[in-house]
Amino acid sequence: MILHLYLARRWVRQFLIVGGAFLAILFLIDLVEQIRRFGGAGIGLRGTAGVAALNVAGSFYGILPLIALLAGLSLFLSMSRSSEMAAVRASGRSGLRALSAPVIAATLVGAACVAILNPIVAGTSKRYDAAVARIDRQGQQTVSLGEGAVWLRQGLPAGQVPGTLQAGAAAAQTDAGSEGGQIVIRATRASPDATTLYDPTFIVFTPGAGPTMRFEAQSAQLEPGAWLLRGVKEWPLAADNPEVAARDLPMLRLPTELTAARIRDGFGAPDAIPVWQLPGFIRGLESAGFSAMRHRVWLQMELARPFLMGAMVLIAAAFAMRPTRGRRIAAMVLGGFGAGLALFFLRNLAQVLGETGQVPPVMAAFAPVAVAVMLALALLLKLEEG
Repeated sequence: MILHLYLARRWVRQFLIVGGAFLAILFLIDLVEQIRRFGGAGIGLRGTAGVAALNVAGSFYGILPLIALLAGLSLFLSMSRSSEMAAVRASGRSGLRALSAPVIAATLVGAACVAILNPIVAGTSKRYDAAVARIDRQGQQTVSLGEGAVWLRQGLPAGQVPGTLQAGAAAAQTDAGSEGGQIVIRATRASPDATTLYDPTFIVFTPGAGPTMRFEAQSAQLEPGAWLLRGVKEWPLAADNPEVAARDLPMLRLPTELTAARIRDGFGAPDAIPVWQLPGFIRGLESAGFSAMRHRVWLQMELARPFLMGAMVLIAAAFAMRPTRGRRIAAMVLGGFGAGLALFFLRNLAQVLGETGQVPPVMAAFAPVAVAVMLALALLLKLEEG
């Protein structure tokens, strides 16, 4: 028990040292990138450093398995060089039994990162996106899910006037949005490709006047540069009695800069949603008519992350627990790091296959980890048993 605690503490210490070094390097790299990007925005070095700090959390979280691998390589190489591993074997304990402590420690650290660090990264990602949108002054388009509804907000470019298309008549014009404003859209659901909204409500806001027009429709079809509404009722909210002035229209065209891809991307990347909120978000996304496959795969990837970090420690042990002689150290380190990168590539490939529906989400997340564990154990058994 004492030996297991000793090995677990050694691995955690190496993990913190390697993680701190990588965090500092990532922050400096991102700071340089943000200075290059926002150097002329007038936010100063302090503001740029704040933006870089918000962005670096996601990058650091993404490389945690590689940090676990490097910490394992450092631990086992130092134990081999100091003959501690030989002493462990001489005491009657097998290398596999001694290895269980760092593997369990890595798995527990991974579980803590998913439970605690994942929501923090999701929060910093949202704040980073908001800060970038505020600096660029281009944050006019948002998409969100309400209780049983889809909400969108889009900018209405100045000079673009919605046109009313009536059957058998020339197009009439509405004056909403002629100064450039906002349109808030609510729909009960949408098609999976985000090109059709069902039972939508459009409210047009103009600068200095507030809400000026309201449209309710049976459906809204997204076309290049415009929403095509069918079965529309129009209320001019600036009138003394909007209901009396309301009129029914067969069809209405509202200009938009939204595209189906922007709407789908507007829900944000799955890693921008805390893992604790992902199941509810997936249910809301599917009830709104959208595909939640990306989010399902990401949820399973997060559940598999602790086991991935444990597998990285096993890979490190398979390459670094051997007795070291001269130049073999560099070869072992490169071999272990290369095997870890291969696992990362396999995991990313499985994630893409899962997102495209080629394999189930659970298999996409856990199959690469299972393959890595079995191969590492096979190599360790050959090393220990000859």
